[in-house]
Amino acid sequence: MAVITIEQLPARLADGRTLAGLDLGDKTIGVAVSDRGFSFAHPRPVILRKKFSIDAAVLLALLEKENVGAVAIGLPINMDGSEGPRAQKSRAFVRNMAQLSDLPFVFWDERLSTVAAERTLIEMDFSRAKRAGKIDSAAAAFILQGVLDRLQSLDAAGRTEPDPSSAG
Repeated sequence: MAVITIEQLPARLADGRTLAGLDLGDKTIGVAVSDRGFSFAHPRPVILRKKFSIDAAVLLALLEKENVGAVAIGLPINMDGSEGPRAQKSRAFVRNMAQLSDLPFVFWDERLSTVAAERTLIEMDFSRAKRAGKIDSAAAAFILQGVLDRLQSLDAAGRTEPDPSSAG
C-alpha cells in the first residue's frame, strides 16, 4: 500500500470501485463510502476502537464489502498549518495499515470537519446523545465529500483543457 496524491486517485478507482473516507478518533473510527459515480459520501456506522489488530480487521472487512479501491483519511492539521500529535497518529495508523493491505491512502486536511459535521447534526435536530454516536461518521462523510468535490473539479479542469493531439 502506498500514500498517493489526490491526482493519482482516479487510476485506483476503476472497475466499479468506491472511495472510503475515515475520521480517526481516540474511541471510534468514523467511516463513509462514496457511491460508484463519486458524487456523494454516505456515512457508515462507526467502528468502536479496541486495539489496532481488531480495529484493522473490522475496517478491512468493511472496505472489502464496500468494494473500496482507495481510502481518504482525515489529517488533523493545526489551524496554523503545522502537524501535531493527532496528525502523527493518523500517519502512524496508515503506516500500520500498510502492513495489512495494498489499499492506497490519500491524506486530506480535515480542519473543521468535525465542527461542520456537528453543526449539520444540530440543524437536523439530533439530540446531544444521538450526535455523539454519529459525529465521527458525519465527519468522515465531510472529509470524503471534500475529496469527491476535488476529484470532480480536477475532472472538469481536465476536460476543459485543449487536447494537444488535435493541434494541427
